[in-house]
Amino acid sequence: MIGSITGKIQHKGTGFLIVEANGVGYKVFVTPPQHFESKVGDEASFVILTYVREDQISLYGFATLAELEFFEQLLTVSGVGPKSALGIMSISSLEMIKSAIASGDVAVFTKVSGIGKKTAERVIVELREKLKSQGAGTPMASEHSDALEALMSLGYKEQQAREALKDVPEGKTIQDKIKLALKALQK
Repeated sequence: MIGSITGKIQHKGTGFLIVEANGVGYKVFVTPPQHFESKVGDEASFVILTYVREDQISLYGFATLAELEFFEQLLTVSGVGPKSALGIMSISSLEMIKSAIASGDVAVFTKVSGIGKKTAERVIVELREKLKSQGAGTPMASEHSDALEALMSLGYKEQQAREALKDVPEGKTIQDKIKLALKALQK
């Protein structure tokens, strides 16, 4: 099993990167934010989940071990495969997603393509106790979701709004989050 890859990004495809390490190119599926930030020719390092099925072997890359572990937890939920799990992880920061699970915010997860209300509820039910035992989650996800919706209603694309909200410090009011995100978007 491959546990990590460090190499030069040779190609960007739809949802994946080709990372060359020691003369071998590896196709690594990544979250949309990681894909957006990656540039061909840059050196990159990923912790890897090698996903094996009877008809394929796929590599999923993450910036941190915490992201990899959360991805593995998502895969334990019935009805959530690797593509859906990557979609969930692209919603927001890891802390915000865990907060949405802790607060039972189904609406956050139904925004992901392929995740309906039942699957979103299953994610919350199956992971809430696991995350509680790890000491994760505070109810701030709905505020983040509201700020994201506000930015999108102002005409910004979802990816732009998510990127701007990532840099906003925790503990801010919805109005402050929107103001800080707007400042970041105007740069």
